[in-house]
Amino acid sequence: MVTHAADQLKISCPGAKIESGSNATHRMAVELALSDPSFYPHPVKRIQIEETHISKVFLTGDFVYKLKKPVDLGFLDFTSLEKRRRFCEKEVLLNRRFSREVYLDVVAITLERDGYALNGPGKPVEYVVRMRQLPRDKTMLELMKQGKVKDVMLQELVRLLSRFYEGAQRGPEIDAYGSRRAIELNTEEDFIDTEPFVPSILNKKKFSHLHQAVLSFIEDRAELLQRRISTGFIRDCHGDLRLGHIYFLDRNDFPNGIQIIDCIEFNDRFRYGDVAADLAFLAMELDYYCFSEAGQALLTGYARAADDPEVFLVLDFYKCYRAHVRCKVECIRQSAGDLLASKATLAVERAKRYFDLAYQYAATFSHPTLWIVCGLIGSGKSTIASEMSERMCLRIHESDAIRKKFFGFRPREPAVKPYGEGIYTPVATAQTYERILLAAREELFSGKSVILDATFGRRQHRDAFRCLAEEMGANVIFVECLSPDSVLRQRLAVRQAQASISDARLQHLEAHRRAFEPLTELAGDIHLPVRTDQPLQQILQQIFSTAYLLEGKQSTESQLV
Repeated sequence: MVTHAADQLKISCPGAKIESGSNATHRMAVELALSDPSFYPHPVKRIQIEETHISKVFLTGDFVYKLKKPVDLGFLDFTSLEKRRRFCEKEVLLNRRFSREVYLDVVAITLERDGYALNGPGKPVEYVVRMRQLPRDKTMLELMKQGKVKDVMLQELVRLLSRFYEGAQRGPEIDAYGSRRAIELNTEEDFIDTEPFVPSILNKKKFSHLHQAVLSFIEDRAELLQRRISTGFIRDCHGDLRLGHIYFLDRNDFPNGIQIIDCIEFNDRFRYGDVAADLAFLAMELDYYCFSEAGQALLTGYARAADDPEVFLVLDFYKCYRAHVRCKVECIRQSAGDLLASKATLAVERAKRYFDLAYQYAATFSHPTLWIVCGLIGSGKSTIASEMSERMCLRIHESDAIRKKFFGFRPREPAVKPYGEGIYTPVATAQTYERILLAAREELFSGKSVILDATFGRRQHRDAFRCLAEEMGANVIFVECLSPDSVLRQRLAVRQAQASISDARLQHLEAHRRAFEPLTELAGDIHLPVRTDQPLQQILQQIFSTAYLLEGKQSTESQLV
């Protein structure tokens, strides 16, 4: 037991409200007690104190004691002793979902006749979360810096997270937090909270562009966001999945290899949401610390394990959101007035770096892409293009539909002729591609991505559309559909007996193949060959995961130019 004078604690966190009454008068004395090695019922050689904008953490060697600050920041309220006790209990309960034998209990700091005690018989004046102290050098961050995170460790983490998300709580109440309205509220709150730091810390022009990009994504991808709800990917997640919160421990020293700590307990809406938003925090941090390849491996592994290829369609948006949240936190920390000048300067630097990262993600997901789905007849390009259009919420322009409309045919009215005749002469084909080009130009001019479905068997046509993308400042990706000859013939034979918008038949295959010029002129960063004789989800997994990298690379290069 340690005796200290009880002084009034002053909190300088912006917007913070301090509880009044006798509990507040004990605050500084409690902090002093927790800072004294003799206060604890177990051996303590030295105490290390760490501080965030919402808590103080006392590391004693074997155990950690986490004390919540009596602040009200709008998105959290710890201003009463009862609230701090309740959130301490909730923190222990929620974090036990991700860890074993780490979150031990909630301990009362009690007022006794001669001072303060841990769980004494006197009146509780504060509460702390008691945790087992984990070795700092075993965090994912430290191990990544040392190059000690191996592929097998990432795979184990993927399995753990995939299993957790699969079993995580869901339901109508939680689904509501994946809605367009909820996402708008969360993102708008962040812009409101960071606007006071423009232009002192954050660039005004970039702030405006970032804000508009976020609003446009939510509006343009409303169907995609709704589908994330209907397909069951809105869950009770971690909410703060960061590199410093993941530990890879030696099983000889600790019974469980991977431990994840510090999930969000103070506000359910920061924890409820798309699993993509949860993973995006971890992926964003890997980008921040220049470990992007590990992030890609982790995300690809998750998408396969969870059968969730669409995760790549929302990742940059959620990474942007997470980077902006971290920017906000650093802005708030430096403005609190209780940091040393050197630490305040570091907080400003981190805020700027997170802001620039958020801007980079926004530039990527708002940058238009010209998607060209091409290949031999019967290669499955129309099926793939249609699926991409639906999943990505993008308009599709099909050469078959454009050709028939131009020449006065109804969509499914047959116009089958020998190869190169009828409405398929070289002149007619050139006219068709001209109209596809005009349609694509209109979409790109409005800042929208677009999908084109045509064979693109001539290099001259491919060159024309590459020039269009360059002219419009857009990304371009050629998705080349490939299938074995036996599959091509089988598909064309089935088409023979059915009404189809396409007039390509089995009798056209060999002539078409001879006329098709291989896509050898295309570099790997714009050419994505896919085998379409695989299950559809597997095909989409390959397209979305690879295109996620290609779009990011092209967008970054265009920014540099």
